[in-house]
Amino acid sequence: MKKIILIISMVLFTVSQAKTIRDSADISQNNFRTIDFDDDCDACGCAAGNGSSGFESLLNPQFIGIKYFAQHYKAKENLFVKDLTQDQYFNTLQLWGKIPLTQKLSVYASLPFHFHEKKTAQGDIRINGIGDLNLMGIYKLFNSKDSFHQLSGGLGVKIPLGKFDEKGISGVNPSFQLGTGSWDYQAALNYKFQKNKIAVLINTDYTIKTENKKNYRFGNQWNYAATGFYQIAGNKKTIFSAKAGIQGEVYAQNKQFDEALPNTAGSALYGKLGFEASYKKFSLGSEIMLPAYTHLAGGDIEAKSRFSVFVNIGI
Repeated sequence: MKKIILIISMVLFTVSQAKTIRDSADISQNNFRTIDFDDDCDACGCAAGNGSSGFESLLNPQFIGIKYFAQHYKAKENLFVKDLTQDQYFNTLQLWGKIPLTQKLSVYASLPFHFHEKKTAQGDIRINGIGDLNLMGIYKLFNSKDSFHQLSGGLGVKIPLGKFDEKGISGVNPSFQLGTGSWDYQAALNYKFQKNKIAVLINTDYTIKTENKKNYRFGNQWNYAATGFYQIAGNKKTIFSAKAGIQGEVYAQNKQFDEALPNTAGSALYGKLGFEASYKKFSLGSEIMLPAYTHLAGGDIEAKSRFSVFVNIGI
């Protein structure tokens, strides 16, 4: 708890020092604002528990906010059944923010609280609690003179604040956890094209996961996404934009005592639709994702749907 209080205090101090910094990604002449940050709503940072959608939003250049993120999966009840009958629900409520330190460098942070549930033949199983803290530095690598093209990169770390339950890895989905129990590291790259009322974001990130104290290591993860935005309405105070795109995730095998575990690797591809709106300093957004392809945990887990909604305040 002392660590959490210290981290929150540091973030608040940074916010107070960063209010006067303006992000050059703001194009005020057409009121279409896009920023880059890591929207990493991580249910557990592994296998069928991650909801990372990369860098994307139509928000103010700097903000703090709250986001709700829900994921639904179908899994095998146990190793002796063929059908996917078990419903698993990953729910996350997270505090997040993006704070500029200079014109080119920003810090992104998210602190999740998870409340997960899976329905088994023996009864419902629920876990809830704080998750792992995500921190990332985002640097603007390139910005064209006309501001149509922008390239940003990021390096991040996941701090293991969430509880890792060793008993949980014996189930069909070892990702049914509050945290990985490990320090994990991320590199990300984001390209943005923006002109008039249209914007396109293409991003990719890769997470290297390390072994935790229980000698368990979740597989490394690669995410990629492409999202198009169109501003339907907007003026100096109000913006409303629709968005659509695709998102993919690829997971390597988990390991225990450095031995690869079967039926832990997989991949999934989603289509997504959503909107984002802002009024003065307030922003609201929502998104729904449905799988076009899913083959998680060697086919033992099937992705069904994802939904998110957030409210942010510009700082």
